[in-house]
Amino acid sequence: MRFTPWATRLALTLSLSATTFLTACGGGGSDGGGNANVRLLNATRSYNSLSLEVADKKINADVAYAGVGEYGSVDINSTTRVLINPVGTSIYAATPTLTAGSDYTYITYGFSGAIRTTVLQETETAPEATKAKLLVLNLAPDAGAVDVYVTAAGDDLATASPLVSNLSAGSGYQQINSGTFRVRVTGVNRRGEDLRLDIPAVTLDSASVNTLLLTSTDGGVLVNGITLVQKGAAKSFPASQSRVRTVAALTAGGTVTSSVNGTPMWTAPATSPLISSYVTTAAGASTLATTINGAPVTFTAPTLVAGKDYTLLVWGSAAAPQMTVLDDDNRLPAVAGNVKIRQVNALPTVTSSLNVDFTSIASNVASGTSSTFANISSSTASQVEVSVSSSATPIFNNNNTTLAFPANSVWTFFSVPTAAGGMTAVPRRER
Repeated sequence: MRFTPWATRLALTLSLSATTFLTACGGGGSDGGGNANVRLLNATRSYNSLSLEVADKKINADVAYAGVGEYGSVDINSTTRVLINPVGTSIYAATPTLTAGSDYTYITYGFSGAIRTTVLQETETAPEATKAKLLVLNLAPDAGAVDVYVTAAGDDLATASPLVSNLSAGSGYQQINSGTFRVRVTGVNRRGEDLRLDIPAVTLDSASVNTLLLTSTDGGVLVNGITLVQKGAAKSFPASQSRVRTVAALTAGGTVTSSVNGTPMWTAPATSPLISSYVTTAAGASTLATTINGAPVTFTAPTLVAGKDYTLLVWGSAAAPQMTVLDDDNRLPAVAGNVKIRQVNALPTVTSSLNVDFTSIASNVASGTSSTFANISSSTASQVEVSVSSSATPIFNNNNTTLAFPANSVWTFFSVPTAAGGMTAVPRRER
């Protein structure tokens, strides 16, 4: 088996383990020529339909998400392109090194503006009867490294051992028993509190060779799954959960309790301003329980989209509280080495603005809303200033401290009221 990424964003560091990888990404094929069989797997949600062309010959047309085309025979020295339908714009073009007589699947994944294509060579020897081989490919750079558990359906994750630990690229083929298993993906060494994907049942047939692809979600931290049988079919296992947190930002230090689908955000009432950690919960229609200064308050419960991250911003006064549901894009910056940064304004009567190194990042952000993310260069010492429309004096600056924005990080600055009646900003590193 060979597996090679061609990236338009962060470089993917590959684990060689038991897997052999292609080493060229565009220099042409074997000098001897010959043909190979190729097909396309569409693993990007940004494009509903993709096509595969080799030497201007259409090999696969209209491949939907989690779909895989039929093989077509191509000259190994020909240029390959992946096209967006119906316009036909190319999002990948290269002449990878292929071996004559081999079968390959081109896997296109990522998001618009950060699309990658990886070539999987499908020549792994099948195991004996009652056994199966499984290769796990982490194609979700936004999620970072993960642990992967393959267990019986009812096994407790707390006592399970991972099949693959600290996976940032390819695992190499793992030989296990054939059968139907539960697959769970977690943060590294965080199986108790950081579940990224839970697939109740994946069937690995006797004497089969399989690949599990992990791809990024809209929120960036959870992952989607796609299984691919060598020279066979693909099957989608999308994320079924969302991540949610609450920001308590009431005036006069008002207290907030908040739970979604029965999971509390804090173990005790939160005195404003305070930001909870994210909790992972079932996507879809949710149940929401909130109290303000100990009294129940009814807010409209959000409908959660699978794979997304959300902030429930509780703001205003205890007498007239409001809640805004913010969509949190916690994917890494599209440009490697950059920083994503936004501002959220939880102040009830003024607009708020954010400047970094004397450059405007967000201007006049309305109460209870968020700016869009801006991309800036990383730095080891930046000057940050948050101002409001009612005062010429900034409510936040770091003149006397050093504020660094490391490469590939994600930040939110929350403009919030203080318990004493003032205003300030709270920086939060999201990733």
